[in-house]
Amino acid sequence: MSRTKVIPIPVLGRHAVNAYLLLGRHPVLVDAGTPGSGRRIVDQVAAHGVDPQDVRLLVVTHGHIDHFGSAAELRRLTGAPIAAHAADLGPYRTGRVREPYLPTGPMGRLMARNPKLHEPTEPFEPDILVHGESRLADFGIDGRIIPTPGHTAGSVAVLTDDGDLVAGDLIANSFMGFIQGRPANPPFHDDPLANLASLRAMLDLRPTRLHVGHGTPLDPARAGRWAAAEQRRLRRRAARGRLRTRPQDPDETSAPVQAGETG
Repeated sequence: MSRTKVIPIPVLGRHAVNAYLLLGRHPVLVDAGTPGSGRRIVDQVAAHGVDPQDVRLLVVTHGHIDHFGSAAELRRLTGAPIAAHAADLGPYRTGRVREPYLPTGPMGRLMARNPKLHEPTEPFEPDILVHGESRLADFGIDGRIIPTPGHTAGSVAVLTDDGDLVAGDLIANSFMGFIQGRPANPPFHDDPLANLASLRAMLDLRPTRLHVGHGTPLDPARAGRWAAAEQRRLRRRAARGRLRTRPQDPDETSAPVQAGETG
């Protein structure tokens, strides 16, 4: 087994929005940044000594514009197929996120007013449709894609066999990464309790590091303590009827994709 190296690829600011380059036997990209950031991402891939044409796969963690915004562009620039979960097919096929956004706090309420978060991006059809856990060995990485529903219905994370968890928006650094090392919710969740259940399930797998979409890597022990406190907070909000969740969308898994399905 070859060790997988996890390299952050900043898309906005130093840590505000991250994609990730996984280096194993072959390179794999996780997430596609905001619309129009494809060239910036491939330039950073090249700066790490990797030919972008060698990228074997692009994994999109979920259907928010800052994570799939340049997926179609990156597929053209690298030639890599896109793997994404079936439950977020709607945003991928339309280029539009599900709205309204459901803020997790003041940062989310502020960001929801940003017109750029409501603009469409270039749509795409996933080449590989994820339903369940999917091994990545065929793409050169000793690890797996794991569904983590809650942030969106089709959220996924990537866990390497070395214990690195590329977590998407399961959890973030406080204030979109401005306060480094402090666990927090990202600005939005479709279902906060379901997301927290996914986070705790991932922590039960004993990852060594959490690599997040917004901020620097998080310590799993600290994330676990935060999750326990967040569980209590969410239960209180739910008991008072103040916990908003998005109704489940119609099943999107029946439509065919271009290349294949996993899970």
